[in-house]
Amino acid sequence: MYLRDDDVPDRESVLALYRANDWSSADDPDRLMAALAGSHRVVTAWDDQGDSDRLIGLGNAISDGALVVYYPHLLVHPDWHGQGVGRTILRHLQRQYDGFHQQVLLAEAEAVGFYVRQGFDIAIRTRPMWIFKGGDR
Repeated sequence: MYLRDDDVPDRESVLALYRANDWSSADDPDRLMAALAGSHRVVTAWDDQGDSDRLIGLGNAISDGALVVYYPHLLVHPDWHGQGVGRTILRHLQRQYDGFHQQVLLAEAEAVGFYVRQGFDIAIRTRPMWIFKGGDR
């Protein structure tokens, strides 16, 4: 496995990864690709075993570049879950934003433990709020 930094992969690779994880953003590929292209940073993980490289993980960041960074997407192909891919991507992203006042994300309930192990705290006095148009609540 190796990482690429700030390289938005080709559309087919991205859609295959998002669909493998049943993420609703794959249902609107044009907007998904535009979102990734507009990110402050994109980090991807690739399997270099076999005849061609395969996208196995992706994380992105949206930031003001000085104080706050938000990590909207971190996903790993199900075949690679539990092998350190997500942790490697997240640590790479966090190094880029070390010292920022806030590093923020929304976590699905089953992923909270993973993020706590990566140094995130569950916010006590704040609550996530959203208007969500996806189908994967």
